[in-house]
Amino acid sequence: MTSPTPRSVTRALASLGESLRGWRVLQGLTVAQVADRAGISERTVKRLEAGEGAALEHALRVARALGVLDELVASVDPLRSDVGRLRAEELLPRRVRRRAGAGEP
Repeated sequence: MTSPTPRSVTRALASLGESLRGWRVLQGLTVAQVADRAGISERTVKRLEAGEGAALEHALRVARALGVLDELVASVDPLRSDVGRLRAEELLPRRVRRRAGAGEP
């Protein structure tokens, strides 16, 4: 029988899901494309991005037991890599500031 999910594992599931979604968006891929590339269903991709999935939870429980949970979750964060940061900068909208007095009556 499985014990209740520890809070650290619940947080890790959510964080990992957000990171997976972040990588997908930064690479301009749809859920269907990722599912096709991974050989899994779109529903599974969506569940993983939502922080759900028994197999993933079990893997994170093992990581927690080994004392490497935080490092594992951090390693997937797209903003911790040069590629992820560059793609994020490309996708973020740019603010346009008007110069004071330029074209204003």
